[in-house]
Amino acid sequence: MIIYEATKEEFMAHVTNGSIAIKIHEVFMEKIGGTSRSEIDSWNKSMLYMYIVLNTSQIPDDISIAIEYRVPTSSRRIDFIMSGLDENGHNSVIIVELKQWQDLSIVENKDGVVQTLIGRRLREMTHPSYQAWSYAKLITEYNETVRNEQISLYPCAYLHNYIETNDDPLTNVLYEKYLTEAPVFTKGDALKLRGFISLYIKKTDRKKLLYLIEHGKIKPSKSLQDALLGMLDGNDEFTMIDEQKVVYETAIQMAMEAQSSNKKQVLIVEGGPGTGKSVLGINLLVKLTSKELLCQYVTKNSAPREVYTKRLQKNHKKAYINNMFKGSGVFYEALQNEFDVLIVDEAHRLNEKSGLFKNKGENQMKEIIHASRFSVFFIDEYQKISMHDVGNKEQIKKYASQYDAEIVEMELESQFRCNGSDGYLAWLDDVLKIRETANFDGFDFEYDFQIFDDPNELRNQIFEKNQLDNKARIVAGYCWDWKTTGKSNNNIYDISIEEHNFYMSWNLDNTTTWAIDPDSVEQAGCIHTSQGLEFNYVGVIIGEDLRYKNGAIVTDPFKRAKTDKSLSGFKKMHKEDKQKALDIADQIIKNTYRTLMTRGQKGCYIYCVDPQLKEYLTQRMNRKQKLVYMSYSDNSSLAAEQPPTYQTNNYE
Repeated sequence: MIIYEATKEEFMAHVTNGSIAIKIHEVFMEKIGGTSRSEIDSWNKSMLYMYIVLNTSQIPDDISIAIEYRVPTSSRRIDFIMSGLDENGHNSVIIVELKQWQDLSIVENKDGVVQTLIGRRLREMTHPSYQAWSYAKLITEYNETVRNEQISLYPCAYLHNYIETNDDPLTNVLYEKYLTEAPVFTKGDALKLRGFISLYIKKTDRKKLLYLIEHGKIKPSKSLQDALLGMLDGNDEFTMIDEQKVVYETAIQMAMEAQSSNKKQVLIVEGGPGTGKSVLGINLLVKLTSKELLCQYVTKNSAPREVYTKRLQKNHKKAYINNMFKGSGVFYEALQNEFDVLIVDEAHRLNEKSGLFKNKGENQMKEIIHASRFSVFFIDEYQKISMHDVGNKEQIKKYASQYDAEIVEMELESQFRCNGSDGYLAWLDDVLKIRETANFDGFDFEYDFQIFDDPNELRNQIFEKNQLDNKARIVAGYCWDWKTTGKSNNNIYDISIEEHNFYMSWNLDNTTTWAIDPDSVEQAGCIHTSQGLEFNYVGVIIGEDLRYKNGAIVTDPFKRAKTDKSLSGFKKMHKEDKQKALDIADQIIKNTYRTLMTRGQKGCYIYCVDPQLKEYLTQRMNRKQKLVYMSYSDNSSLAAEQPPTYQTNNYE
């Protein structure tokens, strides 16, 4: 998706008359949603510098320019793109990563990472050349048209406020391999950047290349379960970008420090659905194992582990796999520092006690920290889906402090699922009343979100999508008892919606790999069989535990199935403290649907048992917020109306 597109001549005119930021902002609001004042200011300032660079007859007036192009499969955007033909008529595209940085410093022992001042505080960031290179690599990897049409990409970075000195950290030898792939230009280098551009672009392509990039065939995003085998064999299946790369390098550094000292290291990484937590975890498992560290990947939910095991058994013995992937309840008898590294995915799902009867151990968070020199906790507290889920940042920090561990907290922001739509996730949180966001009026519609009147139509769509690559599944809220006990029976079904003559059974109990079994599209999964996994398309049946009544989202724990253990203990708590029980159940039900509705990389299809909820979701999809254009005296004072406030209503 391209926000702004023009010829060089048109771009120069828009900068000259002061309308460039306005034009970018107008389309940005239409396609994505609100943005910050600082980003608008940066458009005004940086585009003036690009104007200076392009103000030459060496670069033809009719070459194509694009601003704010979203990188395929992610939520990140490229600042500035130019396209044209070189002297031999070959297709050339130049990618420019624009930075307003004025200073930076080297970060030792972290590949491709620097430290600079962002938002009035020092932060570790990827080197500008690494950033530009990684964006170009993602385009090449995922845009099949770029490869088929032999479009050459030439990334670079332009730090127009940065004054380079002798032995400057920006061009230190530590970053040589990225500087070679993507040269960096600083303040006073306008002529050098101009020369770089004119080297590869001599004449116009008549906007052909931007069209091919914008409308090119995007290869489906890799799912972790598909890429896992290659990753364990040492292949770079995923290109890490931005904060992903910083977290990865930080974890490696902390792991090595923990081995050479007596001080435990604890890394807490917070990130929402699709921010690459599991991908990072597996990458760390592979890298640290290759450094001969005793390393294990830990999840409470068995579904991802079983899927990973089935994928890996093609090339690896089961004993080897089982030694790398563990459940969270096996460390209560572990010796202190028995493991070099424990990588905990979905740490929000950790329990207090372990064992079948929840009577073993003290606390899984404490036990994991006790058992390892270095522990990594990937966490998203909005994905707690059970009364027994107690994993949280504060307790992790409390137990880490008891062991005098060094604690580092980091956050993942880039979105790689839901077609890279940050807007969809923010909209979903707002719609479900999990948290208020700026995306109350919609999101980037490149993500395929549909609401169906008939569950049979939803099922037909999922069946059709699944024929492509076996990566579409139906999931449902756990509002129907598991009558079939997982046994195939043509006359008995679990999920019954009689007004639509719709019948379906839960996944069979003789498989632990429902997410990838060839025939499992015929069965519905639930939160327990889908959390931690991803599909290209997911169909979600929302049961009666989530409704819309009297202008509010209403959760109803009493509509959950008796066979669901997520709310085990609710009724007892309800008798002792009614409001506390309802508040906890309200959060679990909303988190459950948030998790289900973010399993699809390319699309999510919805059917609501409650017709009023269906109408509410439809209205929220269609509502458009009018922009309020404030003073344009400085060509950058734009603002949007503030979102309405909401009141959460529990079931009574």
